[in-house]
Amino acid sequence: MANLQLKAIKKSYDNVNVIHGIDLEIKDGEFVVFVGPSGCGKSTLLRMIAGLEEITQGHLLVDGVDMTHQPATERGIAMVFQSYALYPNMTVRGNLSYPLEVSKRPKAEIKQRVELTAQKLHLNELLDRMPRALSGGQRQRVAIGRAIIREPRIFLFDEPLSNLDAELRLEMRIEIAKLHESLGNTMIYVTHDQLEAMTLADRMVVLRQGVIEQVGAPLALYHNPDNMFVAGFIGSPRINFMAADVVATTVGQVQLRIEELAIDSLIMTVQQRLNEGEKVWLGVRPEHFVSADGADCHFSSTLTFAEHLGHTNYLYVDYDQEKTLVIEQRELEKHTNGDSVTFGINAQQSLLFAQSGERIR
Repeated sequence: MANLQLKAIKKSYDNVNVIHGIDLEIKDGEFVVFVGPSGCGKSTLLRMIAGLEEITQGHLLVDGVDMTHQPATERGIAMVFQSYALYPNMTVRGNLSYPLEVSKRPKAEIKQRVELTAQKLHLNELLDRMPRALSGGQRQRVAIGRAIIREPRIFLFDEPLSNLDAELRLEMRIEIAKLHESLGNTMIYVTHDQLEAMTLADRMVVLRQGVIEQVGAPLALYHNPDNMFVAGFIGSPRINFMAADVVATTVGQVQLRIEELAIDSLIMTVQQRLNEGEKVWLGVRPEHFVSADGADCHFSSTLTFAEHLGHTNYLYVDYDQEKTLVIEQRELEKHTNGDSVTFGINAQQSLLFAQSGERIR
């Protein structure tokens, strides 16, 4: 197990800057997940930690020891790749034992560690198979086993489940969570899958264009985002953003008008000072729309499409001509396109953002 510190880490390719000064501490035994849109730098950052990409500027410390310029083999870090990266001409046993053979470990020790690793990952019956004879989930378990057998201080996972189908992803997600619980190692995991991030992470690191937007526990980021980007990125279906105007202010409160929904009396509690006439964004997650009864305000609109999923409904209703609102309705009543539907908004469950995108608290 190990503590990892990134201090002012930057990465450039020629004159193109891709990582713009990352400061982050990952505690001993923590499971941290990097998330963000494609091209945000999450895999590049992971490869810099692993030693597979050179750090242009800044320092990387493992347990207080500067590893910035140390080769990958001396960092005590093991990486599991998206593509499995198994040796096709070796059996499962050979793939597991190879890292120890390269390190010239005694044969008895190699045999014992291969058996223990295989037992831990339920690979005992597969030890004499070739990779081509394995399913995707089995190959991924072998790839994880090859990392475990080295007994690294830190595990890195680069989108390890993206090649698997939905059912296998669920199984492997549970296996990785159990693995972290049993080993207790520091783990860093890159994914574009929010479900993986929300269920696995102790903390999530949300990246955009090579900078950290916010770090926190999954539910903290979901319920208390710092800006519109984090609010919009975390959650599926994504949060609804509605343009609003401040029509009146008092100490600690503002009154909002949402013209497209014919709402002019939504009162919200705020800590910072806003001005009459100021334009803001109101954010409401699909599950936070409520029935009109007892809501702070309500609106009616036309249903354009409905997804009936059995356990819940997602309703898409007209908003601002070119846009739609996504509303989750747990009551399993059937709706038809073109129906008029009425829903309410509660201020306490809504989020407010400035025109710049920053959170208004």
